[in-house]
Amino acid sequence: MQQPIVATERTEQYDVNVTVAGGGLSGQAGAVRHGISKALNFFEPALRPTLKKGGFLTRDSRVVERKKYGKAKARRSFQFSKR
Repeated sequence: MQQPIVATERTEQYDVNVTVAGGGLSGQAGAVRHGISKALNFFEPALRPTLKKGGFLTRDSRVVERKKYGKAKARRSFQFSKR
């Protein structure tokens, strides 16, 4: 989570307090990392090339697929029994 701060050499300059809800540990860590990167870019636009090179400004756009009508989950069908 501290990768953007370390990459831009701003470890002593900023204090970060974050509250995250939902998702798993890895997803939350990625979201915090992305948020810190966006905040650094907002306060210091000169850091953009460094953050971009590290891949910290790229958002992972994958989301959970919605549940479909007639299915147990998004794609899983109900159990089939011939008798």
